[in-house]
Amino acid sequence: MKPLSPLDQVFLYLEKRQQPMHVAGLQLFSFPEEARGPKYVSELAASIRDYCSPVPPFNQRLVRRLGQYYWAEDDHFDIEHHFRHEALPKPGRIRELLARVSAEHSNLLDRARPLWEAHLIEGIRGRRFALYTKVHHSMVDGVAAMRMGMRALSPDPNEHDLPPVWAYQPKRRKGVRLTSPVDAVSGLARLTSGMSRQVATIPAMAREVYHITQKARHDPDYVSIFQAPDTLINQPITGSRRFAAQSYSITRMKAIAARAGCTLNDVVLAMCGSALRDYLISQHALPDQPLIAMVPMNIRGEDGPEDGNQVAAILANLGTHIADPGNRLEVICASINEAKTRFRQMTPEETLNFTALTMAPTGLNLLTGLAPRFRAFNVIISNVPGPKEPLYWNGARLEGMYPVSIALDQIALNITVTSYCDQMEFGLIGCRRTLPSMQRLLDYLENGIHELEVATGIK
Repeated sequence: MKPLSPLDQVFLYLEKRQQPMHVAGLQLFSFPEEARGPKYVSELAASIRDYCSPVPPFNQRLVRRLGQYYWAEDDHFDIEHHFRHEALPKPGRIRELLARVSAEHSNLLDRARPLWEAHLIEGIRGRRFALYTKVHHSMVDGVAAMRMGMRALSPDPNEHDLPPVWAYQPKRRKGVRLTSPVDAVSGLARLTSGMSRQVATIPAMAREVYHITQKARHDPDYVSIFQAPDTLINQPITGSRRFAAQSYSITRMKAIAARAGCTLNDVVLAMCGSALRDYLISQHALPDQPLIAMVPMNIRGEDGPEDGNQVAAILANLGTHIADPGNRLEVICASINEAKTRFRQMTPEETLNFTALTMAPTGLNLLTGLAPRFRAFNVIISNVPGPKEPLYWNGARLEGMYPVSIALDQIALNITVTSYCDQMEFGLIGCRRTLPSMQRLLDYLENGIHELEVATGIK
């Protein structure tokens, strides 16, 4: 048996009925050209069921001894429990697909079995099918799960007999180092679980936090750690989830970034700020103060170690109090640039200590619920780079890949973005009861990119 790390155990301790701690991915495929007749997906499902001997970590289940969790091989693995073949109700629109994912993402995984499920979903309009795969965060983080899913695909449309992700034997590639940003929930838990090890320079960091808090009173580009206002998003949550997803053109977003002299990620944040402003206005709940986003940032160097805490968090002013989209983008850019400048002046250790200290109230509240009023941010927004070339699974082209993350108590909305080819894929997960009509955020995101095109003179 292998003991779970302290970080991985945090994800188990955080899990409650209203706070499932699994991450997932939704992959949308188009039928191969050679696929004929209605039996294509049924035959694919039958072939997948033959992969009933999973590789680690997909063959591991939880065992608890004297209060410590361990991973142990499941001697009674049942593929029928973990893999399900389903069909959407008619008319088989994307709306029905997102509703299906919302329902599945609300369900807790069975801790008596390996903590993952895969759902092959047919009946989608336009000769398409989907694969929804969810994995507990104690088993793998969101970025690692995405990498696993990508490795199980191929850039060659003629390559067949590819196994599903749970049976894929990873191949080590010399000279390749994966340095994509960690997902936000993993980063927040790392900082929380690592607080006891990050105490050497806390007095100096406390002085820096005090300095920033004071400067924030006079400089709007500074974001202090207790600046986030009370909003509709920051309430207790239930276990019911709503998932919304949409693809947006990277070409459009790059054109905005070039005109505005900012980064692609700044444009993503500006779209989110616009969408959140419009949504809160529609709910008669827009605060006078700007919403603050927690944006994780990888600080691991190209030659640095791949384990340990190497994540910082930027607190970004989303400018939701500003009506003009151009001015809002300027505020967001200034906020991000100020945070990056601050971190560049710190050593990696100081950056980690500073981030751990600023995130401590949020981490304390997640673990104990004792500090709900000390709010560092309102919403989590992650941007994870994805593949730049088309990928295929046994000849079926991957049309879209949408991350499905975790909503947390008092942080009812999580927006995760990943790139694929010429698309930026947005995956929004939220509490269904706390955030009514959350799917409208997709329309507001489209409105946000249109407003930025107008503001920068593209349209």
